[in-house]
Amino acid sequence: MSQPVIVWFRQDLRLNDNPAFAAAIQSNAPIIPVFVDDTAYGRAAGTTSLWWRNTSLRALAGDLKTRGLTLIYRKGDGLALMRALVEETNAATVFWNRQYEKDTIARDTQLKSWLKENNRNGVGHVGNLFFDPWQIINKNSGSHYKVFSPFWKACLQAGLPCDLSVPPAQLTAPEQWPESQPLPEASAAPATGMDALWQPGERGALKMLDMFFENSFDGYADNRDTPGGVTTSRLSPHLRWGEISPQRIYASLGEERIDTNDGRKFLSEIGWREFSYYLLYHYPDMPERCLQQKFETFPWRDAPEDLEAWKQGRTGYPIVDAAMRELATTGFMHNRTRMIAASFLTKHLLIDWREGERWFWECLADADPANNAAGWQWTAGCGADAAPYFRIFNPIIQGRKFDPDGTYTKTYAPELANLTGKVIFAPWEASSDTLSDAGISLDVDYPAPIVKHETARARALDVFHAL
Repeated sequence: MSQPVIVWFRQDLRLNDNPAFAAAIQSNAPIIPVFVDDTAYGRAAGTTSLWWRNTSLRALAGDLKTRGLTLIYRKGDGLALMRALVEETNAATVFWNRQYEKDTIARDTQLKSWLKENNRNGVGHVGNLFFDPWQIINKNSGSHYKVFSPFWKACLQAGLPCDLSVPPAQLTAPEQWPESQPLPEASAAPATGMDALWQPGERGALKMLDMFFENSFDGYADNRDTPGGVTTSRLSPHLRWGEISPQRIYASLGEERIDTNDGRKFLSEIGWREFSYYLLYHYPDMPERCLQQKFETFPWRDAPEDLEAWKQGRTGYPIVDAAMRELATTGFMHNRTRMIAASFLTKHLLIDWREGERWFWECLADADPANNAAGWQWTAGCGADAAPYFRIFNPIIQGRKFDPDGTYTKTYAPELANLTGKVIFAPWEASSDTLSDAGISLDVDYPAPIVKHETARARALDVFHAL
């Protein structure tokens, strides 16, 4: 038999529309699929995202097995392990889809050089974005874009690629398989409601896409800001681990859907993900440092009790608390309430956005190195194309506007179930009789606000304006 080739799976846990896997198939060589749980390069996944990944790995292994291949799993230093696997298997080529964190770029560059020195090949592909981040350049400045709208316009003008592939039913296996460690256990989900909501893996991703088009696509542009009910695609955790590609989503829109208001808006949300990775590449320290350097001297408050109340959904602001409890229950949070919760932490409480970013990283199923950091910096006002400093979400108005019946809020803050009208989002404004009839005693059944909105807003404006 000819020398085998290695496909190095990373954030691309799928067989369809996988450029690295497709290239390995086209080589006509025996294929060794590998997943390295890299402890030396890249940011370690948070608890919820790690559960998702481990569950998805088992789905991937099953899909490979039906095609005659075995997924090899090893844990440790990614660079050292891949070198060892190449020597152990005498692989001629290693195929992978590129990652864009600064240390994973360095790792891949070193591996590619080592392969070349040893008369072997390393071939990277664009597997989880439309474009490599260095491909889209501002022709006027010769530099990269710093604002989303012109960036996305340039992407659309370049022509979004749509290269889809389907692997054959049977593939060529090597004569001898290298040793594999057991796949990590996908134990009980860290959030109690996750199993009922999610099906990690490629089949789950395609099923979620179909459900979106069937149930939520029509009216998406108008309904996407409503957190009650299923009003978005909920594809973000599947995109996080590459169980579905942006190209597959784009192709699935089709000509009829893409040329509608709903289609353009939905595609632009995929564009925001693209922009986040673009920023991560051009600002490698984005998860740790403010893109606007002046914010590095910002006088964030050290307020551990307030931070803990926010994490637990005990701020006394119902829409904020519902959002944080949705996160704890489902491993997910609606995009509108992400902005509300993040604004509350950074503006009302003046707590460093990095504290929130780390908590979301730990708890979100879809937390990835680019989206998570970019979203937090946008809300805090210190990122690229960020919200202006004076944009401070009023959690009372936000609740009344986007959850007018309180459906979402009461789902995750059931102690407020008997309140009606505007006081759902400001229970401290309700009369004592209203609270009594609803079975609520403030600071007993439901917390009193940890800060007054008017006071917090004025404080934030003063501090941000001074900066």
